[in-house]
Amino acid sequence: MLKLSAFADEISPDLDEQIRVCRENNVYHIELRGVAGKNVLDFDDAMAADIKAKLKANGMGVSAIGSPIGKVKITDPFEPHMERFRKAVKLAELFEAPFIRIFSFYPPSDGELLYSHRDEVMRRMEAFVEYIENRDVVLVHENESHIYGEMGKECLDLMRTVNSPKLRNAFDFANYVQAGQYPKKCWQPLREYTVHIHIKDALFDGGKVVPAGQGDGCIPELLEDAWNTGYRGFLTLEPHLAHAGQFSGFSGPELFKVAVDALKKVCADKNIPLAL
Repeated sequence: MLKLSAFADEISPDLDEQIRVCRENNVYHIELRGVAGKNVLDFDDAMAADIKAKLKANGMGVSAIGSPIGKVKITDPFEPHMERFRKAVKLAELFEAPFIRIFSFYPPSDGELLYSHRDEVMRRMEAFVEYIENRDVVLVHENESHIYGEMGKECLDLMRTVNSPKLRNAFDFANYVQAGQYPKKCWQPLREYTVHIHIKDALFDGGKVVPAGQGDGCIPELLEDAWNTGYRGFLTLEPHLAHAGQFSGFSGPELFKVAVDALKKVCADKNIPLAL
């Protein structure tokens, strides 16, 4: 069975509300990105311990640390960002999260192509991988607007070049649509590297984000293929139905339920079992 997870900060900044709404919707894992208006990498030790205790008391787990690692310019100094990465790894270990979500850097200026910086992108990715070589966590790279790995071709380049089981692919349907790519064409070459799936759909016309199965992300077809070819991981809801920003999104409790129900329907229609 596939397990549901969610960016619970899309529900509310309040952890108790995040937990309540997730449990009401049979979502028992979160991709930890934000609580009380703070990004996960800005939690101090006491706050992290309190969050862990509340999640455990409510039977909740953490599917991934939803970090913003890699969402800086490729020309920014690396060591301060590497220190943030070390914090992400520490948090993954604290929360017993199998994955850390990462990105592959912005260009030095808006609109500039990153191809001339490809070697530095790979060097930094390899540094991340080397740091976790003997740790029980895997990095999952999300395709995202304007980073090196925005398009399927570059995501595949990352996987093949770094060539490590410690760096795998997180597939986001809507992000491909909003980049003008057909998710189906990206899925086939990336399927063997995909160990994590974000559920967000969108329309080619205007890029509007919509519930799963209502856009151009081919979510029903591709989830069916994922299940039939052995994917047994998380389906992490990142609905963005009310607002989408560079570092977070928002849906609210009501639209979050709309997103969960839409995904459950997709899975029921395709005979994909969910652990509820």
